[in-house]
Amino acid sequence: MLNRVVLVGRLTKDPDLRYTPNGVAVANFTVAVNRPFSNQQGNREADFINCVVWRRAAENLANFMKKGSLIGVDGRIQTRSFEGQEGRRVFVTEVVADTIQFLESKGSPQGGSGSTGNSSNYDTGNNNNRDDDPFANNGEPIDISDDDLPF
Repeated sequence: MLNRVVLVGRLTKDPDLRYTPNGVAVANFTVAVNRPFSNQQGNREADFINCVVWRRAAENLANFMKKGSLIGVDGRIQTRSFEGQEGRRVFVTEVVADTIQFLESKGSPQGGSGSTGNSSNYDTGNNNNRDDDPFANNGEPIDISDDDLPF
C-alpha cells in the first residue's frame, strides 16, 4: 500500500505555528497548487490543500516562509474526525508533511495571484553572473568526457 503526496505551490497565508501541551511544535498551512489545465473561460484554477507539519520543520516553516512563499511538500494524506460545535462529527482530510522544501530564498520576489508557481523565478540570492547558468546552452549537447560522469 502506498500513501504519498508531493505538492509544489504557494502558501495562502502565514503558517499557523502552535505548540501542544507537551511543547511539540505543529504548524498548519494551506498550499495553493495550480491545476495543469484551464477552465472553460481560459483561466487556470487552483486547489487549496490543507497541510500540517510537526516539530523542527514546523518551526522552520513558520520562521522562514510567509504568505506567497513557494514551497515543496512531501508527505501523506491523513483523515481524522472530531466532535465539532452542536455535537456534529467533523471530518478532516489533510496532508501530513514529512519534508518541506523552501523553493525561494527569503529575499525572492513573491508571486501574486497570477503566479504560475513555476520555479523559473527561483532566486538563489548569490547574484551569480548569467554566464554561470548551466541551462544557457538551450538544450544543445555539451562537451563532457565519459570519465566525468558519476555512473
